[in-house]
Amino acid sequence: MFPETREQRCWVHRTANVLDSLPKSAQPGAKKAVQDIHHAEDCDHAKAAVKTFTQLYGAKFPKAVKKITDNEAELLAFYDFPAQHWIHLRTTNPIESTFATVRLRTKVTRGAGSRTAALTMVFELVESTQARWRAVNAPHLVALVRAGARFQRGRLVERPEARAA
Repeated sequence: MFPETREQRCWVHRTANVLDSLPKSAQPGAKKAVQDIHHAEDCDHAKAAVKTFTQLYGAKFPKAVKKITDNEAELLAFYDFPAQHWIHLRTTNPIESTFATVRLRTKVTRGAGSRTAALTMVFELVESTQARWRAVNAPHLVALVRAGARFQRGRLVERPEARAA
């Protein structure tokens, strides 16, 4: 539907996938190394952390390293947006949390019966839970992102003015 949209992978789920491919004894160190990647100061530091992760775990655990290196561009895509939005863009959990209440309720009721009843239930549950949702950091920057503004190292890149010759 939106072909120009960039893809971002969820670091919460990626970390879990990486740790699942490692033995228990290697997981604490690997978790710290993965966190060093996605909590890096900027994209350059994150790429350096990916290289470090590859050097530390590549020989013994190539499957774990492959889960990071195969999707490196998608995992680091959030660095091309405002730094204030990075916390929201690193994970898909805000989306999942939105519908967690709905999922839990539908499991308990074992379905909602008719389509109309299901839509009504979902609407009412989302309406009641939206009061507890966390607001987006720096909402004034959302319009700039939607307009196609470029960000580098989390800061807006001003377009160079055309110089008169």
